[in-house]
Amino acid sequence: MNGAARWFVRGVLLLVLLLLPRFIYPVLALDILCYGLFALAFDIVFGYCGLLSFGHAAFWGVSGYAVANVLTRTALPVPVALLVGAAASLAIGLPIGFLSIRSSGIYFSMITLAFGQMIDFIAKQADSLTGGDNGMPGIPRPPFAGIDFSDAFHAYYFGLAVVSAGFFLAYRVVHSPFGHALRAIRDNETRAKSVGYDPNRQKLVAFLLSAALSGVAGALHVIGHGVVSLDAVNWTTSGTVVMIVLLGGSTTFLGPAVGATLVLLLRDVLASSTAAVGVVTGAVFVVTVLFFRRGVVGTLEQLDKNRKGRTKPAAAATAPAK
Repeated sequence: MNGAARWFVRGVLLLVLLLLPRFIYPVLALDILCYGLFALAFDIVFGYCGLLSFGHAAFWGVSGYAVANVLTRTALPVPVALLVGAAASLAIGLPIGFLSIRSSGIYFSMITLAFGQMIDFIAKQADSLTGGDNGMPGIPRPPFAGIDFSDAFHAYYFGLAVVSAGFFLAYRVVHSPFGHALRAIRDNETRAKSVGYDPNRQKLVAFLLSAALSGVAGALHVIGHGVVSLDAVNWTTSGTVVMIVLLGGSTTFLGPAVGATLVLLLRDVLASSTAAVGVVTGAVFVVTVLFFRRGVVGTLEQLDKNRKGRTKPAAAATAPAK
């Protein structure tokens, strides 16, 4: 894809994002943004570090509960509560990441799952902070700088600004020397050590960045809905973000957003039908894994690369000899 085509795609994407709440429910549109950022945060660990985490719901949920308590118990504005939520995710991400990154493969996955289940258990027991099985409904969201967060459109465009900043930060990170170091460690950790990288330190920084961005996404979700429940820390939320990344395409910048759009729109459509949501979603996932091994966006990018590869030799063959 040449430069003009890239700018065209970016322009179309911006237009779609600006008009999205005009075509679907604004709350659903905000959910797509939140899960898109959540999936991108997860992919920093999964795609760029090669570590499959089954405990990312802990960061999403802890941030949500932190925001709910700040807004319920204090008079702090919503943006400050959002920052507190991100800080809470970062705080629990430090010990979880420090202990988890010393393992790899299935061991890393099981350790993160265990930490996620611990957070889930604590949330069920700490009724005074989480509301237990009843959750925390009716969370106050006071207006800030003319933004009425109880208005779905206002909440969406506030979320769009925050998510855009999160995507920009992640883009700069994964395309920086640090991001290239993560790829080197993922591909061959021993060789990366031999050239001076510290794999544990690099992976811990990536894990913390992923935890913070997941916290921002979870905080936005609570701000948009005005409620938080135990589903936020349940292992199924971790499974959902894994499925979103695999559907959209790992290590592709638009993949998480595309995957979030597919999963949430499919859920919304099936919610009003008699079809089994889990069965249909699972079938779509199986088909995608079988025929789109790199995810939707990843497969399209690979097809574009293959087309360019076929075009260049043909152009070279027809070029006049000098």
